[in-house]
Amino acid sequence: MSNLQIGLAIAGGVVLAAVVAHSTWTSRKNKPRQADPIAQDEAIEAANISSASFDGPHEPAFETTPGYPVSNTDNPSVHQQQTSLSHDPVNDMALAMMQEATMHAQREPNAADLARIAADKAKAAERAAEEKRTQASQAAREIAAPDLIPVEKRPSLDALIDVIAAIEIEHPISGEATLAAMPATRRVGNKLFILEGLHTETGLWEQPRNGQRYGAFQAGVQLANRLGALNEIEFSEFVLKIQHFSDTVNGAPEFPDMLDEVARARELDSFASAHDAQLSFTIKAIKTAWSPGYVQQNAARLGFVAGVIPGRMVVPAPVVGLPPILGLTFDAQAAMSEDPAQTAIWELTLSLDVPQVDRQEEPFARMVHTADELARVMDGAVTDDNGQALSQAAIASISRDLQALYDTLDARDLSAGSVQARRLFS
Repeated sequence: MSNLQIGLAIAGGVVLAAVVAHSTWTSRKNKPRQADPIAQDEAIEAANISSASFDGPHEPAFETTPGYPVSNTDNPSVHQQQTSLSHDPVNDMALAMMQEATMHAQREPNAADLARIAADKAKAAERAAEEKRTQASQAAREIAAPDLIPVEKRPSLDALIDVIAAIEIEHPISGEATLAAMPATRRVGNKLFILEGLHTETGLWEQPRNGQRYGAFQAGVQLANRLGALNEIEFSEFVLKIQHFSDTVNGAPEFPDMLDEVARARELDSFASAHDAQLSFTIKAIKTAWSPGYVQQNAARLGFVAGVIPGRMVVPAPVVGLPPILGLTFDAQAAMSEDPAQTAIWELTLSLDVPQVDRQEEPFARMVHTADELARVMDGAVTDDNGQALSQAAIASISRDLQALYDTLDARDLSAGSVQARRLFS
């Protein structure tokens, strides 16, 4: 082979190595960032620490007494060495050390067993990690439940946001008969329908229950929600529902004027539309995409827990049953991918539903802090819906507008986070 051929071969090899190296570097650079495997490492370490007793308790090969040479009559060779060296203290110490090393070697599992146990422990920890994340929020709520304010499981009628019709009856009836006569659905069109009974003993209005007796009823339908105001067709459907119920329980309903209630619904809907606020920030990856596990791990450090919908996480409210304070969403398909580690996420959406969250929680300040922290830790940038970077002046302006909105809602008895506001802005 000539020197030219050798030189060309060397040059070709160098070029090929450079191409392979560049391809490997590019592939690693573009690979989504992965979650920190701290939990897995801790599981492996715990497995290594406890592996010495993985087969259960062992009977010691030698019984020792402090201060005396070790003896074992079941091992002739050791006994012979012990007899011949018993007059030399140095030899006795060396023999004891040799026997201790032999006993340790007999107890120590081999490397294959250690690796197998560590792998099993790691897999078990990985399976348990996801379950613990999903149960963390529920467990915390159950622990704190005695200190939390109970939330009404069902909304009550309120003249501020409901059309209410009174129903008089001749004689009290049981809760069982009431439930049997109630309409099958709790909706009139796309509005919430509620029926309440006047408890004969407590004198309080409540939604009918078995084992109780009621002396009068009232029914209502919500005037407006985010889908629009109550219209004439929905009001007529409401009347039909109440009339059918009244006929069943031998009651006499009294309805308000339809035109007045429809006009009131439109006015309330106009107010709600003008004072509804749903804020969102976008967090975009600058250089490297994120894997779902990486997003979930960093979000969990800021108080987020997994939501019901794939690709959604929430910061739960401190009171059981209330809407979440903040929401974090990313591509749902990425969350359900068969290989999440290879799935690339380039942006997240951080959201706040203003009327649903009490202003005392300072949700906007938490939203800004959360966005900044996620961007810092994950090497991202915070922008608005249009992709423009958020400046401190823009954030301050939004904060001032929100304070004015809170004050307006308070003045209308629709304070953010109240039952009425949550129903109206839903």
